[in-house]
Amino acid sequence: MEPVPIVLGVGGGIAAYKAAELARALMERGCTVETVMTAAAQEFVQPLTFAALTGRKVITSMFGARTADEVLASSVEHIAVAQRNRLLVVAPATAHLLAQFAHGLAGDFLTTLHLAFQGRVVLCPAMNTAMWDHPATQENLATLRRRGALVVEPEAGELACGTVGVGRLADPERIAAFVLSALETRRDLEGETVLVTAGPTREPLDPVRFISNRSSGKMGYAIAEAAAARGANVILVSGPVNLTPPEGVKLVQVQTAIEMYDAVMEHMDSAAIIVKTAAVADYHIADVPAQKVKKTAMRLSLELDPTPDILAELGRRKKDQLLIGFAAETENMVAEARRKLKSKNCDMVVGNLVSHPDGVGFESDDNEVVLVTRGGETLALPLASKREIAGQILDHALKLRLALHAGKA
Repeated sequence: MEPVPIVLGVGGGIAAYKAAELARALMERGCTVETVMTAAAQEFVQPLTFAALTGRKVITSMFGARTADEVLASSVEHIAVAQRNRLLVVAPATAHLLAQFAHGLAGDFLTTLHLAFQGRVVLCPAMNTAMWDHPATQENLATLRRRGALVVEPEAGELACGTVGVGRLADPERIAAFVLSALETRRDLEGETVLVTAGPTREPLDPVRFISNRSSGKMGYAIAEAAAARGANVILVSGPVNLTPPEGVKLVQVQTAIEMYDAVMEHMDSAAIIVKTAAVADYHIADVPAQKVKKTAMRLSLELDPTPDILAELGRRKKDQLLIGFAAETENMVAEARRKLKSKNCDMVVGNLVSHPDGVGFESDDNEVVLVTRGGETLALPLASKREIAGQILDHALKLRLALHAGKA
């Protein structure tokens, strides 16, 4: 797949340092990033930071060249930059930049580039709460939205000035996910509902202890993000994880296997595709003590009961839905994936070896999996980022659904 060219405009605010994190997040999603910094932005972050991260020259001024030929080239460089990039992302977009953009001013490279840019524009505002709430800022934003600009709204929290309110630059991962959605040309899940489960569950032993596992939720969140980018209405049922939910996804947070069971059963009828990535605990204590269990010198035995088998119940209840399960194994991965495919009535099972010597799988950003399908196909997906793996899983799920529907016709 060809890298997607993006130009990142960095405005002059304390949040400029987060633009470096955004550049990295965009590159992880298969984008090339060309950076344009305002003079004010360079007071907060050095251009070398972005050059080192992106491997590309950072544009810092309109007339920084020295020789006559270089001056001539730089005078039209904003046109060349506009033509070779598909998306202009401005983060942080300060109140001053928003005003310049709205009124068509072109006093430096970034504002001139904005006027010349004919692709999608994504604005990520960051400023003091009073500046954000000011009618002038809101009117400028309304003007830019009418012209087609997309806006990633700032978040609430403690600001650099010490006040608390709306104005913080959105999380870079959230912005990157939004950009991916704006770039996505395949809308092959438009109008479909995709139900995804992710993360571990926590089964309490007493009010302070619990049974859980090493699942980070990254694979499930990557699938939810990829499905949303392709136009799906995504319901993400998530156990406790330390991840930012993808933009535009309905998040249902749960703790225990029983809570996840209830949430999944509530939403399964509306889903066309169900992707069950969550690592649900197999056992729990039916009657959890009301008080903390005290440590003694004696051995302690726990009486554990099985938790509900969510995947098996989905397999029993499903109608025309496509059901995808996951099999995290330490040995005999393909055989176990095939066994689960049959015993749980899945259409596809994604097997991954969590004892992989390279550390992929649990808690990793990468994965290496094998797809086992109802049609008898076994397909190995080589080591790649979980975002890439997520896209490939959805590709094969849609092919499988077409084949299954064709067989019923």
